Amino acid sequence: MGKKDADPKAVVRKLMKSGKVKKKCCRSKPRCRKCPVLALQQAKTGVKKAA
Repeated sequence: MGKKDADPKAVVRKLMKSGKVKKKCCRSKPRCRKCPVLALQQAKTGVKKAA
């Protein structure tokens, strides 16, 4: 994600389609590298930093 988009949900949706993020949260901390909830939080902070 080199370019910061205005919509964090769109960023996460794109990551889901490419297979980088899972479709659902498994609610397990050790396996939560591909969590959509964490990806959305990171995308939101990225948009805030870019603005």
